[in-house]
Amino acid sequence: MTLTMAELARALDARLWGDGAVRISGAAEPADAGAVRDGAGLIAMAMSPAYAAQLAPGAAALLAEGMDPEALGLAAAVLVGRPRLAMAGLTRALDRGADMAPGIHASAVIDPSAELAPDAAIGPFVVIGPGVRIGARARIASHVSIGAGTRIGDDALIHAGVRIAHGVMAGDRLIVQSGAVIGSDGFSFVTPGESGVEQARRSLGAQVEATDQHWVRIHSLGGVTLGHDVEVGANATIDRGTIRATRVGDGTKLDNMVHLGHNVQVGRDSLLCGQVGVAGSARIGDRVVLGGQCGVSDNIFVGDDVIAGGASKIFTNVPAGRVILGSPATRMQTQVEMQKAARRLPRMAAQLAELQKTVTRLLEKG
Repeated sequence: MTLTMAELARALDARLWGDGAVRISGAAEPADAGAVRDGAGLIAMAMSPAYAAQLAPGAAALLAEGMDPEALGLAAAVLVGRPRLAMAGLTRALDRGADMAPGIHASAVIDPSAELAPDAAIGPFVVIGPGVRIGARARIASHVSIGAGTRIGDDALIHAGVRIAHGVMAGDRLIVQSGAVIGSDGFSFVTPGESGVEQARRSLGAQVEATDQHWVRIHSLGGVTLGHDVEVGANATIDRGTIRATRVGDGTKLDNMVHLGHNVQVGRDSLLCGQVGVAGSARIGDRVVLGGQCGVSDNIFVGDDVIAGGASKIFTNVPAGRVILGSPATRMQTQVEMQKAARRLPRMAAQLAELQKTVTRLLEKG
């Protein structure tokens, strides 16, 4: 797949400089922009002066407005106002996507009651259960299993090895990366009497008595509901709800190895980065960003537009619009001051020791 620089400029609604007939077939780091693939060159993404300095003369590049392609000796350039947004458009234009022709592979096992759009592509060894509905232009790669009664909207892309359990409801343009599990049972157990965990929570750890009890499973009767334009990363897991469904709102993206516990509610256009864990019944608002390895305690609320730095541990409700960091998570400004103070502790301890010695000497003299 190739396109001209003029076609790329139109696709990005950006300004073209130089020879619009130059053809490109992919993207490259600035130092590799002279390479050829599929009979066409590679466009360099050089959207800062440091990267632009690595460009070879005669290359084609994606530049930020204000840079000078002529001074860089380029053959052609597309100049954009917001580089990372343009990068999204460039990668979309050049993405070859999953190469799957419409049709059902002979090795797929599909229940007769399942309803698949005529143009769906179903790969090898896919298993689709009774009552499943798959929308138009869906692409389902090899070794995917989809449980009974699940509904998946139009234009889904489900990569190899995904497990989607029964009773999952997903909107249009769902993307699920390999190894993800959607609709597994929630981790919910109870003991016949008050457990040590319940004692610790009630007394804040002051009173815990060992009891000889066993754990009884609380079964998961709810499902999972995913909105439109949701993306689920590789090896991510979303537990089904106990009674109500676990929900993920429109446009929300889950990175690799994200875990959502039972009954979790995530709003629209949120971004949960790698290894985020959200415990059962927590509620996450709209446009929330949780950095990698953030943890959210059960039964709390994280408000709209909250941003949590990586590895933050959120134990209490967070008001809308707050930027937080640390464990336990506090306002980012507060956490920075706390860390500065912690770094000063060794020096302060040494100063205190000297003061103690001075006081002791003065008392001895007195």
